[in-house]
Amino acid sequence: MAALRYAGLDDTDSEDELPLGWEQRTTKDGWVYYANHTEEKTQWEHPKTGKRKRIAGDLPYGWEQETDENGQVYFVDHINKRTTYLDPRLAFTVDDNPTKPTNRQRYDGSTTAMEILQGRDFTGKVVVVTGANSGIGFETAKSFALHGAHVILACRNMSRANEAVSLILGEWHKAKVEAMTLDLAQLRSVQHFAQAFKAKNVSLHVLVCNAAAFALPWSLTKDGLETTFQVNHLGHFYLVQLLQDVLCRSAPARVVVVSSESHRFTDINDSSGKLDFSRLSPSKNDYWAMLAYNRSKLCNILFSNELHRRLSPRGVTSNAVHPGNMMYSSIHRNWWVYTLLFTLARPFTKSMPKPLCLNRKIRYRKPT
Repeated sequence: MAALRYAGLDDTDSEDELPLGWEQRTTKDGWVYYANHTEEKTQWEHPKTGKRKRIAGDLPYGWEQETDENGQVYFVDHINKRTTYLDPRLAFTVDDNPTKPTNRQRYDGSTTAMEILQGRDFTGKVVVVTGANSGIGFETAKSFALHGAHVILACRNMSRANEAVSLILGEWHKAKVEAMTLDLAQLRSVQHFAQAFKAKNVSLHVLVCNAAAFALPWSLTKDGLETTFQVNHLGHFYLVQLLQDVLCRSAPARVVVVSSESHRFTDINDSSGKLDFSRLSPSKNDYWAMLAYNRSKLCNILFSNELHRRLSPRGVTSNAVHPGNMMYSSIHRNWWVYTLLFTLARPFTKSMPKPLCLNRKIRYRKPT
């Protein structure tokens, strides 16, 4: 039991819990067998259920399989600097003869990003995450980096971005992660980012358009557009257009646009049903922060859907996602009223490690 606890596998259910004196082991090729230390024998079948099992998936990122001088397999966790003879994948075994699949949901609102990516190896994949110095963006970037991806944190504040990079490297010193400047409120900055990225001559397999502004007082960007609209939608729109050729060349690739269910509580058409451009970048007299945010999120979805229609034949998919109701983050920081509301609601919110990829994808309209 101590070995189980050491590997983080002590939380077992009653059916699969082994009788006293039994030990679960694995072969080099991933099959599970059971050792009875009392009778000094081994067998393929579980002593309680009679089932045969095998390991599912690859080792978690940071783990390596080695063989000692006696030929016994052991496992090295480079991240936490520990060694164990217990295969960490034993928590994810599957039956040799699986039963008919059920409709049971695999993940839920409590599942973390690291659990979603367990067993996946993103070595060789390049991921760009905007607004990745904090919140959802940081957790997304960290999860990809700890699973082998080359992650670029595209952020406006380089000081905070470099701090985020240090935090990730603190968890896994071999993580391939870097920060680059991207200010979505300046289209020239978007252009410079795209040029700098292309100069690296690397692929782009995943682009996560995460950065957003919320509850901002009315202001215009240097490009003469209302800030919420440009930061949340237009800046990302322009970024994708500039990197579209790299995405297509890297196929299969994907774009993930972080939107919100709040897109349902607004409209961008006038009374005759035609698109009203004045609603996208309103004047100061017609501006309401919440409405501006909702409209920008609606634009995210419409953009993502059209992008998918155009690029999916070329191997690039696009999805808009809702990160989850009542997810606590720092997005409310621009107005004290929203800060108060988010603080009061915090006991009921989801934590940051619970990832955006769990939530709703929005499609608008050796035995002897």
